[in-house]
Amino acid sequence: MPTAIAVTSADLVLPPTDPQTPTAAVLQGPGTQSLDEALADMNVLLERHGHVVALYPASIPAAHERRMHAVRSVMETDRIALLKIDLPPLGIAVLARQLRQLSVCDFSAGVVASAARLLSHYVYAGALLSSVAKLDRIPVSLKSHAKSWMPGSQFAVLANPEPQLIKLGGEDTTLSGPEFATQLAFARGQQASDWVTETLAPGWQVQRAQEVDLPAASPAWWGTTKLVEFAAFLPEISVLYQLVSSVRREQCHWCGIQLIGDRCGFCSAPVAPNENHPHAVGVLHRGPT
Repeated sequence: MPTAIAVTSADLVLPPTDPQTPTAAVLQGPGTQSLDEALADMNVLLERHGHVVALYPASIPAAHERRMHAVRSVMETDRIALLKIDLPPLGIAVLARQLRQLSVCDFSAGVVASAARLLSHYVYAGALLSSVAKLDRIPVSLKSHAKSWMPGSQFAVLANPEPQLIKLGGEDTTLSGPEFATQLAFARGQQASDWVTETLAPGWQVQRAQEVDLPAASPAWWGTTKLVEFAAFLPEISVLYQLVSSVRREQCHWCGIQLIGDRCGFCSAPVAPNENHPHAVGVLHRGPT
């Protein structure tokens, strides 16, 4: 059975890319589920799938994070990976779907878990905002704060992989985009602009744009309800497979599970520097995948 992928809210489960892409489990918070119920659900996942890889936002309520760690602690298992991801909500949803795609490949649970850090570098996550006055996730200059009070102002913000902020109609006209072929997921809040689909997507040479529902946590993350959130990502399983396969696999010196990159996804133990190898050059390229 494929490794189970889990998230912390149902709106982080995007529609599958193909019939082979499994869904994700949802780990409820303490406000909606008792500890006994959470333990029972996790036990079912482990019995069915062997391992669980759970992604959760860095902005999640502390009580929800403590609940997940409590479940793992009470069960005394090393088969649950809890991955705190510092991406906007839609970026996490995209990353979770990529792991769902990889879960049906011939990768071990440890490789799937550690692939999250690798793939997050290839997710271009941002938003079109009507104001940056309450945006505290990326650096915002005093000048931009002042401009956000002007009626009709719009800002294009990139949170990952490198923070960037531009005011539409200003000196900078484009956000730095990916140098490889992507698709785009976007979700509308209370913002009617078509800038994401009519300007950003063509400028980034996006192959396809798909509208999805806005995650409930997005307005709080971006500091406004007037937004259009977007995330460009690698959509093809063949490219994802090649990218992950190109990284040398190691065995965690602490828990013994297989991994890629510089840190174990299950126990968080770091890999010694001389054991870590970067992915191969030339895996990604501009053009059709």
